[in-house]
Amino acid sequence: MVEQRGGYLGIEVVYAEPARQRLVRLQVAAGTTAREAALHSALDKEFAGLDLARVPVGVFGERVADSYELRAGDRVELYRPLRTDPREARRQAAASGRTVGGADV
Repeated sequence: MVEQRGGYLGIEVVYAEPARQRLVRLQVAAGTTAREAALHSALDKEFAGLDLARVPVGVFGERVADSYELRAGDRVELYRPLRTDPREARRQAAASGRTVGGADV
């Protein structure tokens, strides 16, 4: 959805939890920041405990500053805390002879 019409940009805001995910498509004014888009998404109404003012944000898998100005077609991602540190998971898997993510540890 890459479009820009009359000073408005078509963007997406996404959030996921282990059991479900949600994608919201928005039309925002040129100059809208990643944080502003997160706030406009209203995803906190659907996910209890989601603090849109503080949740880390990224665009296409890269963490960005709150002040990052969006471009047409950007996908703003809202990141939740990891349950397990990936390095610790690999250590535990190696200690028990297992693999993590399909790769040998």
